[in-house]
Amino acid sequence: MKIEFRKIRLSKANKERLDVINLIIEDYQEQGYKLTLRQLYYQLVSRDIVPNKPSEYAKLSTLLKEGRMGGIVDWDAIEDRLRTPHKPSSFDSPEDILRACINQYQLPRMQNQKNHIEVWVEKDALSGVLKRVTEKYHIPILVNRGYSSASAMYDSYNRFVSAINEDQRVKILYLGDFDPSGKDMIRDIESRTTEFLLGSPDIASESKSTEDNFMNFIREYFSVHPIALTSQQIKQFNPPPNPAKVKDPRAKEYIKKYGNKSWEIDALNPETLNSILETNIAKYIEIDKWNALVQNEKEDIEKLESL
Repeated sequence: MKIEFRKIRLSKANKERLDVINLIIEDYQEQGYKLTLRQLYYQLVSRDIVPNKPSEYAKLSTLLKEGRMGGIVDWDAIEDRLRTPHKPSSFDSPEDILRACINQYQLPRMQNQKNHIEVWVEKDALSGVLKRVTEKYHIPILVNRGYSSASAMYDSYNRFVSAINEDQRVKILYLGDFDPSGKDMIRDIESRTTEFLLGSPDIASESKSTEDNFMNFIREYFSVHPIALTSQQIKQFNPPPNPAKVKDPRAKEYIKKYGNKSWEIDALNPETLNSILETNIAKYIEIDKWNALVQNEKEDIEKLESL
């Protein structure tokens, strides 16, 4: 909704810029997506409308705020995922809660799969985009926000051990920036999880006959798959580059291997990200089992409707 809270004065250039912003927003709204400020910024950069500079990002933030306050830009088109209130559910009547139960009824769609799949993403802003796919398949999604805390890694370890003891292979599909820290986070997840698994008292003892056997066991049952942003995707989609962060302690090795440019995953549009994610989920899911559960779910819902 567009609501004018104050009268604003805009230059001709800023009026034209807001016209372009509204066209981008409308395109994404038609697809059912909300944008973050950073995603909008990269859409402007990729269209050669603004240069890729921190100063331009700051200008966009100010212009977007003015455009929304002045009733030019839809308030519902941009989201801030870090500052949203949480409140308990409530219902107006017993009929309402019964209807809500029917609408929410779902079977565990990843039940009896040979792989335990999780999606890990570096940035919370992208979780709202990716949930369109993860919720469809009932795959957990975890937001790193940089390097994971010890508590988050321990919680993940407990999920992984539970899956491994059910003879499931753990597959982490990882999405993050192509920059010194983003690349190093993959190594961090692998090494810290391996440390937990090596010290685990909860994994069947027969796999621990020797350290070599146990390492082979871990490699078979746990793996991280970086699915975005990759060097191949950079060539394919040509996202706008940033200078590599030379102050990052991992920059030296990164620059030696990849050069002095980096790329942010936010630069890929939501439809592309979801296509990448769904394609990679398809590699590790037994779709016949998944389809059978979805069909059973539909039949159960029909029974609930009849009641």
